[in-house]
Amino acid sequence: MPNNERNEADTLRILIATDNHVGYQEKDPIRSDDSFETFEEILKLAQAQQVDMVLLGGDLFHDNRPSRKCLHTMMKLLRRYCMGDKPCSINIASDQSVNFPDEFSCANYLDPNYNVSIPIFSIHGNHDDPSGDGNLCALDLLSVSGLVNYFGKCPTVDKVDVQPILLTKGDTKLALYGLGNIRDERLHRIWRNKDVRFIRPAEQIDEWFNLLVLHQNRIMHSSTNYIPEAFLDEFLDLVIWGHEHECKIDPSSEGYHFQISQPGSSVATSLSEGEARPKHVAILQINKLEFSMEKIRLKTVRPFQMAEVVLSSVEGLAPSDMKKCHQYLVETVDELIRKAEIEWEEVHADTTDVPPMPLPLIRLRVEYTGGYEAFNPHRFGQQFVDKVANPKDVLKFYRKRKAPVQTSRKSQTSLPALNDLDAAIPERLDLVKVEDLVQQFLTDLDVLPEKEFEDAVKMFIDKDDRDAIKEFVDGSVNRLCTSLETTEASNEEELRLQANRNKTRRAEAYARENATGDRVLMAKRKYVADDDDERDASDEERPRQAPAKRGRASGSKAAVASSSTRARGRGRGRGRGRGRGSSSAVEPVHMEEEEDHIEAYNSDDPLFNSPSPPPARKPRQTKLTNLKPKATDVPKPTAEASTSSIGTTSHRCSPPAKATDPSRAIQQAPPAAAAKPQQAIALDDSDDDMFGLLSDPDVTGSQVVSQSRRRRG
Repeated sequence: MPNNERNEADTLRILIATDNHVGYQEKDPIRSDDSFETFEEILKLAQAQQVDMVLLGGDLFHDNRPSRKCLHTMMKLLRRYCMGDKPCSINIASDQSVNFPDEFSCANYLDPNYNVSIPIFSIHGNHDDPSGDGNLCALDLLSVSGLVNYFGKCPTVDKVDVQPILLTKGDTKLALYGLGNIRDERLHRIWRNKDVRFIRPAEQIDEWFNLLVLHQNRIMHSSTNYIPEAFLDEFLDLVIWGHEHECKIDPSSEGYHFQISQPGSSVATSLSEGEARPKHVAILQINKLEFSMEKIRLKTVRPFQMAEVVLSSVEGLAPSDMKKCHQYLVETVDELIRKAEIEWEEVHADTTDVPPMPLPLIRLRVEYTGGYEAFNPHRFGQQFVDKVANPKDVLKFYRKRKAPVQTSRKSQTSLPALNDLDAAIPERLDLVKVEDLVQQFLTDLDVLPEKEFEDAVKMFIDKDDRDAIKEFVDGSVNRLCTSLETTEASNEEELRLQANRNKTRRAEAYARENATGDRVLMAKRKYVADDDDERDASDEERPRQAPAKRGRASGSKAAVASSSTRARGRGRGRGRGRGRGSSSAVEPVHMEEEEDHIEAYNSDDPLFNSPSPPPARKPRQTKLTNLKPKATDVPKPTAEASTSSIGTTSHRCSPPAKATDPSRAIQQAPPAAAAKPQQAIALDDSDDDMFGLLSDPDVTGSQVVSQSRRRRG
């Protein structure tokens, strides 16, 4: 076989995208289809580029509970572009019951009941995270429908075990780690406490390319409201960082062994400087231990131009001449519209038939410090109704002022916005939160605990949980009634005191339940609330030494030039002519966990025998076309599906103090035959049926019809 064909057979091609926010502004008459059109363009690129799979980095949906129209459009697009007879040449060597812990425990393209040509793997973000009864999200619906392979869901709140999906194509082996969004303060504390563990393959550990995709804050907003890059482990080769919307898709090492790619969002969800940058996706090519990324600009994204004007710096604009200031701003907006038209033509320069430009997004920030007056932005935007997509918020006025001295973080985030006389200005209103209003004005309640009330309001707003406030109030009233039934209070004052004592006991119990900073609204609700509250119980813990910045390893990989070779889909015996199911199964590869210290030791277990240190990793070449094939022990597909448990040792990943810490040396695992089999992890969810009325033998058919009519009436 020629070298180029061998490279194609061993090259894994992945389309990378994050933060699609499908369904954003779907009720807007102008921007309703923006997110759907761009996501369809991404799927078209996946087909045209003949990728093996698509990897999404979270926030596929903008709303936690997407509308029926949004779900219908999404499922229609996935079925149109991802289903087909094209063979998929990637195999899974890990235990799929661990990677996909649901009833089916199988990737959709390996299911004999589906014809999937382009599998999609996705984690959840902070917008589409699991919540509510059953701890489910929109991705669970797509997963159970066989349209998306949803992974990276953490079942526990105090420890995080990241299990990889072991993908193979020819001689290329990819360990895909996924970590769905967890509240940054909580994950920061868990990582700091060394409770984040990455499970490593126990066989041929140095032959796996390690890829991590996560969805967290990368920029520091507070001391714990982000994930430092130093927390990430050095064994990783590439990190796909979701959640940050600014496109920084070109891989960068930032002084570490691994490289980080930040694809950014595919649709602008805010009128900010980071969103104004060009939007891209990337084609990631992995050949054994080498990789390259080719970024592709998205052409269906609505043009967005942003500028800033300081009125005091413009020559000839006097504070008293508001008419001239108004005219200057109109001319500036017109200039931004012309720039958007030029950019649209440049993006479509390689197409013969340039599509008409949609109405652009325009944002003009105006600093009016120095005696200038702000006028009504809505009235100003009326003259651009047919010229821009956002006429109501084209202008944003702001003034520079010294920040007042505050005594607490809480006052910095809420009280200034509520007490400021200039709160009528739109950007000041952005700082006002409903939970802050509850906290400030509802501080002397007799029955309802304020803290739990605040969390219920936050769940109602952020997660669209319509039952949160109702269940909180009903629960509080029921507890009070139960308490008053056993009291001998004879007057109103005694009843008030009893109600206050009951409220205090509930507040203390709620505080104990959420002592770790992970808020659970009500005990009977089966979910964990991953809210965005910045308060964190870990702030009261003793501070630990921050991990030291690690230097670049000598064997660090570099992003190589884009290769023109493409992986050929090789049918590996799949259903309906492709032999899906048992014939395409690969024996799961045993894995081991990596820790700094061994917590448990069993002398009878061969996994704990002293292994020999692994050979030093050789420097990697810089071009895919110059790779030399290396004989490796690749798991071969067998005629019948074989299952195996994951053999693990107890190693823990933690932020190292130094890059050369010998305790971080990777231990070579013993042969798989010596591994002691363990029982595979099995998770299940339960659902409730609402058909008790029909199954009641004492209820007649006429009663059912009568009740149904009353409900409709």
